[in-house]
Amino acid sequence: MRNIEIIIGSQMGSAEYVAEQLAEQLDASEFSTHLHEQPELSACQHSLWLVVTSTYGAGDYPDNLLPFIEQLSDHEDLSHIQFAVVGIGDSSYDTFNLAASNCAQLLTDKGAQQLLPVLKIDVQDEALPEDAAIAWLPALKQQLDQAC
Repeated sequence: MRNIEIIIGSQMGSAEYVAEQLAEQLDASEFSTHLHEQPELSACQHSLWLVVTSTYGAGDYPDNLLPFIEQLSDHEDLSHIQFAVVGIGDSSYDTFNLAASNCAQLLTDKGAQQLLPVLKIDVQDEALPEDAAIAWLPALKQQLDQAC
């Protein structure tokens, strides 16, 4: 079993639901997932991370993710981390998925290796956010297989 930390940034619950659906799919395959609804850097013990976050307000992180982002900002070296980010946002805003993009940039700036470009899910699309994320999951699994 390979372990993957799923870090959730959710203001209204949609990112949390998407993360839970991804965890269910990953758990059904060769992964063991660890969901972090109130993420703390010290609780993320494994080197594979999946961040699922919405964007709140004017491009801000959801409230529950702010302490984690501060901890990341204070950390010097995350070169042992491999990650992917799923963003959930509304394309009618000019800050569409800004929190997801900023999170990916922060992790990269700290030395972490990004496995895939940020998946930017638009709630304006017809597909449900969880369906879009699950459709993307085979690409993530392929990258994770190569990473491990």
